[in-house]
Order: sequence, then structure tokens, then C-alpha cells
Amino acid sequence: MDFFYNAPERVVDEVIDGLARIAPIKRSAPAHGVRVVVDRDWDKSRVAVLSGGGAGHEPAHAGFVGAGMLAGAIAGDVFTSPSVEAVLAAIRATCGEAGCLLVIKNYTGDRLNFGLAAERAAREGYRVRSVIVADDIALPEAQQKRGLAGTVLVHKIAGHYAATGADLDTVAEIAQRVCDGLCSIGLSLSSCTLPGHAIDRRAAELGLGIHNEPGVREVDPDDAGDAMQLVLDPLLAALAERSDDTSPLIVMLNNLGSCATQEMGVLLNELLARLPAERVAQVVAPAPLMTSMDMHGFSVTLLAAEDDFVEALQSPVSATAWPGLYQPRDIETFDVELSVRSDEPVGERDSAREQRIEHVVQRLIESRDELDALDAKAGDGDTGTTFAAGARAIGEALSAGALSSGDEARLAYELGEILARDMGGSSGVLLSILCTATGAALAEGSDWPAALARGIERMQHYGGATQGDRTLLDALIPAVEALAEGHDLTAAAQAARDGADATRAMTHAGAGRSAYVPENALRDLTDPGAEAIARVWERLAEG
Repeated sequence: MDFFYNAPERVVDEVIDGLARIAPIKRSAPAHGVRVVVDRDWDKSRVAVLSGGGAGHEPAHAGFVGAGMLAGAIAGDVFTSPSVEAVLAAIRATCGEAGCLLVIKNYTGDRLNFGLAAERAAREGYRVRSVIVADDIALPEAQQKRGLAGTVLVHKIAGHYAATGADLDTVAEIAQRVCDGLCSIGLSLSSCTLPGHAIDRRAAELGLGIHNEPGVREVDPDDAGDAMQLVLDPLLAALAERSDDTSPLIVMLNNLGSCATQEMGVLLNELLARLPAERVAQVVAPAPLMTSMDMHGFSVTLLAAEDDFVEALQSPVSATAWPGLYQPRDIETFDVELSVRSDEPVGERDSAREQRIEHVVQRLIESRDELDALDAKAGDGDTGTTFAAGARAIGEALSAGALSSGDEARLAYELGEILARDMGGSSGVLLSILCTATGAALAEGSDWPAALARGIERMQHYGGATQGDRTLLDALIPAVEALAEGHDLTAAAQAARDGADATRAMTHAGAGRSAYVPENALRDLTDPGAEAIARVWERLAEG
């Protein structure tokens, strides 16, 4: 399966049912054949603001039903306008003597069905007014500009004034002012996929609609900043054509469906960095507001930050999908206290030990590709790169004469600091713990085997792994135990090699990334961390 749907024909009803389980709404009974969602606590003494359209734009429109926003929403099938009967049913369910306002996106189906419903409701004695949202500026010559995400700002502002008790004419007039001031445009890297249809990806496009319509032109942005500039240029040009006013703006960044949270964060940063700071008064938190199924794109909406608009957008609502309004500010930074390298002169040096360290460094650097390839069979393929980075940093310190190679405890501390700073990954931290704890034990008078045993104990305490868990410990522990039993480095290296080779028979890992890998991927595969440690001991023994 490519998407988490059940049956395509049930998608819209199941989405509404899921929302109705948590939101302050109730829905029309499915047996009626229409999809109407209303505020569970709606009071007909106030103006009812209604909106809707085809499904596929979630959370619009049902996600904006609740106190302070919409009194109700009407949903059709995916990208299909709801019927006249459905709109009329919503009017009857929510409209009292105060009347109702229909917020209609500028698509032919919506205009016709909502319009006819309004005429029929008027014949039944309901007071109905409507506004048409046409905020898309991608087609400046078009007679009927499309309604995009700016519709949500109309919902919020009109809903606020209806909630405060404003009369129908007042609510309609402020809603019309919002419609007149809105500018929106979208950019997407792909088209969307309708439930039950095959995936059909298109090239990146600027100025596309929310019903999978092609954009005004294909684009090829280099990065997020370039994509944002492609959107901002026509938006700011459209505002400039309307007036010379450079007044502050309300800015809204809408996720068209499948942009990751990280992408939206990067796009928001680009949006606010590229707009003149004095022009950004308020920002609607980036969110999926008016989507187009799984379209991988975004849209930006700009609206003059008039006082009554801002007041309305800041008011609280019970609708689940409204993300809130925020005042932008300059990025504040502060200085943190980082560990600094000691200015203490380097201690005693031991040329023989330095030569042995240099041999180990070269061995790990030479092993990078082999270890990466080994890791790539069951992990993310970076074990060799990680160990090589730590080795290279130690080698640089060695070349600079910055290691106290003749002072065992101090050398262990220094190696721990280098690995923590430059090696990266969990292996770097674990080996830094090993070196640091080993150094402490050496400083207290322990010999190398006992000190290394202390370091391993602390590694296990923080890392949670034990021998047999298919980690670097499977090579490290046998080597240190061989030393503790009085054997030489050659025996220790053999013990490390045997331990690493034994991981080939381990089809279950108790720690590390391999713990999440199926058994068949680990069969007859040496753990890359254990292999790296075995190569360290082998080179030490050669020295």
C-alpha cells in the first residue's frame, strides 16, 4: 500500500468521523447523504459563518468549525463541490434571526451550489449574505481568480466578529474587506494523488491551484530560499500594483499537504528573512490550513495588518486546526559556556607510545571504506567514517605535539576530550567515556587492565550494552580480560579478533542500531564497531 486509506469511497466520511471524535463538532447522520458539520454548542442568536467545498483540503473546512470561527462546514466528495441540498441543510441547522454568511471559494461549482442554496434559503425566510474569496494572484488576467488558503483568514476574522455579536451586515462587510485585501500564491514540487488513483508526479510548478490544476509555469528552484523568492516576487508585485502602501502585513505560510515539519521551519525562516522586517506585523504559525491532498508544496498569503483584522486573528477559538497568530521578532542569541582546551603545557611525552598511536590512527583511516561498507549492510554506513574522524583528530593532535604521551592518566583524558569533540556519533561518546573513566582510574593508581575495566564498566552503565549484544564491547571486553589475566598485547589482539568474529553468528543485537534490524540482515555479518576495535588491538600488538 502507498497510503493509509481503507476504501477510497469512504475516505471523506472517515476523516469527518475521526475529527468528530475529538473536536467540538457534530456531524449530519450519514443516512441523509450529505456531509454537514456544525459547532456542537452553536447559538443561533449570532450570525452563522458557513463555508465548505470539496474534500481533500483538510483541515479545511471542518477543522475550522468551533467557537470563534465557523458555525458549520459542508463537504463534498474529493475536489467536488457539495450539493445545493447539503449547503441548504447547513443553513437550516445554524441560521437563526441573526442570519448567516456564506464564505465561498471562487470555483464555478462552489459559486453555483452555494449561490442557489442561498437563493432557496432566502425564499424560506433566512437572511443570507455571501462573500467570494479569490486570493490567487498567479493568473492576473483571469476573470475568475481562484480561492486559496486566504479563505482561512476570512473564516477567522468573520467568525470572530460573529462571535462578538456583530450583525450580519457588519460581519459581511469586514469579510469582504478581507477578501479584497488577500494575496496568495503556491509552489509545489509535485502534484497530488487522489484516493484510489495512481501516483502521477509532475515537475515543480508555480501558481498552481488546490485541485491539482497545473501551475502557471514550471520552475526549478535550487533550494528552499530560491523557492520562497519565486513565491514572494509575484506576491509583492501584486501588492504594489494595488497601492503604493508599504504598511505592515499579516503573513501566512500554508503547507499544501506533505511538506515535513523541518521543511516548513526552513521555509518560514526564509519567508521572514526575505520580507522587509518592517512589513511583517503578525505571522500565522505555519501549518496545513488549506491543503491539496498530499501535494508537496506550500503557499504564502499576505494581508494588510489592519487593527480590526489583527484583533480578530488574535482572539481564542475552539476550532482544532487554527494554529494561532504570533508577532515576529529578531533572533535573540546568547553565549553559552563551552569546555575549552586547557592552556596547561603538554606533559611528558613518550616517542615509542606516540609511534604506536600513529600506527593505530593510520589503520583506522585506511579502514574507513571497508568499515562503512560493512555497516551499510545493516546500518547507516558510517562506522568507518566515524572512527576515521576520531583517528584523524588524534593524529592531528599528535602531529602538533599536543598529547601528553608520557603521562598515562593525562593521555587518557586528552584522548577522551578529542573523541568527544571530533569523533561524533554514539561511538565517539562511548569511547570518550571509556578514555575519561580509564584516565580517572589511572590517576588513582590502577594499572592499564584495571583502568580499562573501569572504563568499560562506565560505558556499560551509560550505554546499556553488555558482551554478546553485538557491539564493539564484544571485541573490547575479551581483549581487556586477556590483559587482566596477564597475557600480552598479542593475546589481547587475538581475543579481540575472536570476539569480533563471534558477532557473525549473532543474529540478534541487544543495543545500537542493529537492535532494530531483522535477523536475516545480521546473519553472517561482523559487527562493524567490533571489527574496528579488533583492528585497533591488532595494530597495537604489531607495534
